[in-house]
Amino acid sequence: MRVKVFDEGHELDLENSINSFLTEKEVDIIDIKYQVSIGFLGEEQIYCFSAMIIYN
Repeated sequence: MRVKVFDEGHELDLENSINSFLTEKEVDIIDIKYQVSIGFLGEEQIYCFSAMIIYN
């Protein structure tokens, strides 16, 4: 069993990273964990979109 973690600043970038990984490798996916977090730097909002794929 292995894991791969993805972390991007935009949801479409996360989608592209995951799709690239899945097309490059032939994997048997066990589970996918997804999370969104938000932070503030002054008046700027900073988003973090992340996912962890558990696979064989």
